[in-house]
Amino acid sequence: MTMLGLFVAVLLLVLINVPIAVSLGIVAVTAMVATHGTGVLPNLAVVTYNGATSFPLLAIPLFILAGSIMNASGISRRLIAFASSVFGWIRGGLAHVSIGASLFFAEISGSAVADVAALGSILIPGMKAKGYPANLAAAVMSSSATLAVIIPPSIPMILYAVMAETSVVQLFVAGIVPGIIGGVGLMAMAYYFARRYDLPQEAAFSWGRVAATARDAVWAFLLPIIILGGIFGGVVTATEGAALAVVASLFVGLVIYRELDIAELKRAVIEGGVQTAVVMLLVATSALLGTYLSEVQAPQHLAQSVAHFTQNKWLVLALLNVLFLLLGMFLHSAAAIILVVPVVMPLVRAVGIDPVHFGLIVTVNLGIGQQTPPVASVLMVASAIAKASIWDVTRVNVYFIAVLVAVLLLVTYVPVTGMGLVDLFYR
Repeated sequence: MTMLGLFVAVLLLVLINVPIAVSLGIVAVTAMVATHGTGVLPNLAVVTYNGATSFPLLAIPLFILAGSIMNASGISRRLIAFASSVFGWIRGGLAHVSIGASLFFAEISGSAVADVAALGSILIPGMKAKGYPANLAAAVMSSSATLAVIIPPSIPMILYAVMAETSVVQLFVAGIVPGIIGGVGLMAMAYYFARRYDLPQEAAFSWGRVAATARDAVWAFLLPIIILGGIFGGVVTATEGAALAVVASLFVGLVIYRELDIAELKRAVIEGGVQTAVVMLLVATSALLGTYLSEVQAPQHLAQSVAHFTQNKWLVLALLNVLFLLLGMFLHSAAAIILVVPVVMPLVRAVGIDPVHFGLIVTVNLGIGQQTPPVASVLMVASAIAKASIWDVTRVNVYFIAVLVAVLLLVTYVPVTGMGLVDLFYR
């Protein structure tokens, strides 16, 4: 009951437009003062500071900064040109280009919002100019951007790994196959709509064009190879890989492509700083709530309650899937991970669920949440670029969401989908 009361209190504050981080802080401080008295207040600053200074969390601002720099370095345009040369010959070519470009960009940004902002600003107007309905253009771009939180590097995966005290590298590896499956599924759905609306092909396939665009984008391809290769090969940690991403993106933008001037760099740094502040404030205030829940042993009580109901891990996974799908409709992925994962981890371990497997499930769940109103952060960005109603876009997007739900069910109940590579290389 304690957890339910706290969650309801946070949700009520969020629904009246109190920022999520502030809501977490208000509820946590109120609960601590009510339990321990005002004498606890001097310790709260220390708890908040310690909550945001975990070394693995440094990867988040660094990947955000690297993504912002890459957005300003001409990388997006080169990736789109290459994707167009590979997928443009298919009916509805621009839709496939959008999905293909998202697959490539996901290996750099780690953020679905960054993905849809960088690629959508180019591709959505392009699709509309080719006769695509605005709601279809937004739906394709929005759903494909979700691949950025499944394919490594993924900011939600980093957050989950910190909260669950598990391996971020294994989580990254677990996301590779499901991300590819999701991309293929989205392309199949885009082809269905292309046939339905008789959408055009972009150009005939040409090996010469593929080679030319690949040469132009070679440094864009090398970035994820260098960064992820270093992480997966054990040469660098995920945090060190994020720092390497910043250095590499600066080198490519300033020296190779020479499209990153001081004004663009300043804008990228500011954008990265703002996004980082949002996430890290959430992390800091959630530490207060996490400390209180640990003191009253709320996670342990939850694990015991569910264990009395069932110890079947597949049924527990079904219940947790429903929980995270509902949370994703109302909370941003970072807030949902920070608020709920520490609470449910004792239950997850008690019924024998692999923490890496569960982390992949949580990530896919919250990726779907970015597509479902009322919060739907990625959907809102795509709808704004397309100048279309969120609800009009959602009527088309439900078909693409169905593909993502199919990936979720596959990941949940056929664990080898995500865990096969993890077991092969790390166990």
